[in-house]
Amino acid sequence: MQDALIIQQPADVAAPDRELWLFFHGVGSRPEDLVPLGEALAPVLPKAWIVSVRSPDPSDFGQGWQWFSVQGVTEASRPARIAAAMPRFVEVVRHWQQQTGVHPVATTLAGFSQGAIMALESTQQSPPLAKRVVSLAGRFGAPPSVAPAQIAFHLLHGQNDQVIAAQNAMDAYQQLQALGGNVTCDLFPNLGHGLDGRVVQRLAQLIAADPH
Repeated sequence: MQDALIIQQPADVAAPDRELWLFFHGVGSRPEDLVPLGEALAPVLPKAWIVSVRSPDPSDFGQGWQWFSVQGVTEASRPARIAAAMPRFVEVVRHWQQQTGVHPVATTLAGFSQGAIMALESTQQSPPLAKRVVSLAGRFGAPPSVAPAQIAFHLLHGQNDQVIAAQNAMDAYQQLQALGGNVTCDLFPNLGHGLDGRVVQRLAQLIAADPH
């Protein structure tokens, strides 16, 4: 947990309305890779701790880090791998909530790719870890069975994603809606498995619409 990067801390670290944004990178990546996104959002999150978390295990790809191995992963085997990694994910979230004094009701989990998978799947546990989950080019490991009323889900995905197809975001949107969830879904034309300025702009709009 000491390998996480604190991108921003609020000027008043004891302010009652402070927030916590935790960023989770993709497989084979590093916390440094999400620093530009955190820095871009910092101006609209002046009262937030913004932390980019490092996944716990060295990646099978020979560089970067991972929550679980994707070597030979299938639709059938993915849920078990996620479940095995979830206790450590929960531990990391709770660690940063304790360090910052920010409760789940003021916490946002924002993940890219595998980081988004972990953030989304954490919502299937009780009690909720956060008030908001941002999935960037992510997916559920298995169709969700609950959509907790306390959590807002924001799904942002490139239409040309060749790693995690955009259909996964559309499926999750429909599934969460059917469960009565608070969910938005934005698809970006000509964007692959990555982020661009449109994603940052849309995230800023979502934050402005629901700042707390």
